[in-house]
Amino acid sequence: MRILVLLLLLAPVGLAYSQAKNTEHTYKLNNPTQRPEAQLEQVAWLAGSWEGTAFGKRFEEVWNPPSAGSMVGLFKLFDPDKGVAFYEIMLIVEQESSLSLLVKHFTADFVSWESKEDHINFKLVAIEDDAIHFSGLSFYRINDDEMHAYLAMRMKDQSLKEEQLIFKRTP
Repeated sequence: MRILVLLLLLAPVGLAYSQAKNTEHTYKLNNPTQRPEAQLEQVAWLAGSWEGTAFGKRFEEVWNPPSAGSMVGLFKLFDPDKGVAFYEIMLIVEQESSLSLLVKHFTADFVSWESKEDHINFKLVAIEDDAIHFSGLSFYRINDDEMHAYLAMRMKDQSLKEEQLIFKRTP
């Protein structure tokens, strides 16, 4: 009992003890079968148009509000002088009484990176008042018009690198 209490006290606020730090700002599921219960309305604050910087380039991202059991997002990374680097189509869906962020990547020529049936699945780790933590990807709401996201990327040498995305809401 004392060990359980100690683990709960050491866990970050809002995060269950079955999750762990992945990088400085991201988390991972220690046990993918232990996912927090959540509904789309809890992440509805993502809805809207955003722009910002990441990977040394600019990006635009748009999220539709929750409807029909999902939220749809579109992402475009580009260099104003060189054109589009890649696109993403994203879905946040309710799965297993929790949430998953599904992502499919496309080249500038709209050729899928993943095979026809494949996509990336970021499973929900935790939701806090101003943060959404998927496994390897966290969104932090700074205020209604700014958020920061952090993506944990596995490098060729198997190390993890954290990339920061800075979002500003656009009209």
